[in-house]
Amino acid sequence: MENILITDNIVKEYGKTRVLDHVSIKIPSGSICGLVGRNGAGKTTLMRIITGLQDPTEGSYSLCGIKNTDKRILSVRRRMGALVDTAALYRNLSAYDNLKLQYINLGLPSFESIPDLLKLVGLEDAGKKKAGRFSLGMRQRLGIALALCGEPDILILDEPVNGLDPQGIIEMRELLIRINREKRTTIVISSHILDELSRLATHFAFIDKGRIIEEISSEELHSRIRKCTRFDTEDIKEMCLLLDDEGLEYELSKTSMSVKVFDLKDISGLTLKAAQRGIGISWIQSSDETLESYFINLIGSEGKKD
Repeated sequence: MENILITDNIVKEYGKTRVLDHVSIKIPSGSICGLVGRNGAGKTTLMRIITGLQDPTEGSYSLCGIKNTDKRILSVRRRMGALVDTAALYRNLSAYDNLKLQYINLGLPSFESIPDLLKLVGLEDAGKKKAGRFSLGMRQRLGIALALCGEPDILILDEPVNGLDPQGIIEMRELLIRINREKRTTIVISSHILDELSRLATHFAFIDKGRIIEEISSEELHSRIRKCTRFDTEDIKEMCLLLDDEGLEYELSKTSMSVKVFDLKDISGLTLKAAQRGIGISWIQSSDETLESYFINLIGSEGKKD
């Protein structure tokens, strides 16, 4: 799969503050790439650079094989839709008229597809209501619609589910998946709702303190996210000996009063063997690792390396 977007050692500095530190990523064409990072990690700055809203201090990037220093990048950006920061809306105009102006700006010859676009984002019943009277969720939907004008090849979305209720979040997820699958639109998306992002993205780029610390496909990620069973016991030494005998992978807690056992298929069998050895177990809890816990562990391990 060829890459539609490549960044090469992008650095962004504001005075003496370095916000992006030699960021290099490759985003495959037709993918949904989730950009994961804490507030202030550099996600929005990277998106602003990719969309041409800001220039990098150092480094370069290419879109559809065209470098940002090439004059042709302007025409390539016309094939890009974006919602970064907040949607730029004409608050005194209706959703239809906002889209009409965007069509004019893009040089699109006909307005016939605007009703379909409004229906796609769930604003077909907005009527002549002015955008200034929209709820935050409605403004987000209109921002998505503006980004979709002209059927872009790549869509850059910064926190697109901001302000949506749970049902709206589900509808937005289904919308983006449909756009990706039916139109083969590449989507780069950031969201603080990592559980939702894990249901959507096909690739992930983890960013922390302005640096990319890992790029991974969803298949690779899911193979690493494993089931974990926690056992609380005061006989921790004997429990570890049992786990060693069983050939199981485990991790001790910081308090040394519990142990996490990975990929355990027979909990009752292990519990029985522990009882036979006289190991007292006060608590058992099973859980699947999440994208959020994986990210926290990832940035935690990165911090130990520094």
